Amino acid sequence: MNKYIERLYNGIIKENPTFVLMLGMCPTLAVTTSAMNGLGMGLTTTIVLIMSNMLISMLRKMIPDRVRMPAFIVVVASFVTIVQFVLQAYIPSLYDTLGIYIPLIVVNCIILGRAEAYASKNPVVLSIFDGMGMGLGFTVGLTLIGAFREFIGNGSIFDVGIMPSSYEPATIFILAPGAFFVLAMLTAIQNKLKAPSATNGEGKENTIACGGNCGTCHGVDCIVNHEVLTKAKEGGTK
Repeated sequence: MNKYIERLYNGIIKENPTFVLMLGMCPTLAVTTSAMNGLGMGLTTTIVLIMSNMLISMLRKMIPDRVRMPAFIVVVASFVTIVQFVLQAYIPSLYDTLGIYIPLIVVNCIILGRAEAYASKNPVVLSIFDGMGMGLGFTVGLTLIGAFREFIGNGSIFDVGIMPSSYEPATIFILAPGAFFVLAMLTAIQNKLKAPSATNGEGKENTIACGGNCGTCHGVDCIVNHEVLTKAKEGGTK
């Protein structure tokens, strides 16, 4: 597989940050009251991921190891601020909806994890594709969850009515508890099908970030350890 396509496939399918690694759960649960909100948050995070990966990769040989995390946070915070101002100026409705979760992108473990595990060790173009893949995977996850909640809780998807007028929406799904219900159902389905996820350590050997044991998950460290283990296994099979 082409190495650039592989980075996209890795982020969208193999290690989807929402459904497989289960990272960034705070915005996932908080803003996905509708498909449009999920799409907006996902694309916003994708832009920050791409730009921060690009700049960190360009500066990877200039940033001292002992200050790399503060440097990464400064880079990410700069792009988040730019995106925040752009949304406030041109898409105020989305800006108001996402609210505090826009500046919280700075500490999103997906972004810091990719900066530490990939962008700081790889060329610029590959890092851009890695950020694009992870960002699109995050966008797909948020949009699907938002669409599911909006469909059951409001009878619509992307504000387009789907259900007949006689439909009685389960409004709890567009409230805070609905996010946990949807996530729990999706996780249960994944585990039932023994699909790769951060909560499924049964069946064949699990190669995702924390090995399927949420009790050992430490955010960024989890992703870094996964990258190291994956490279070691690939090297052992050659």
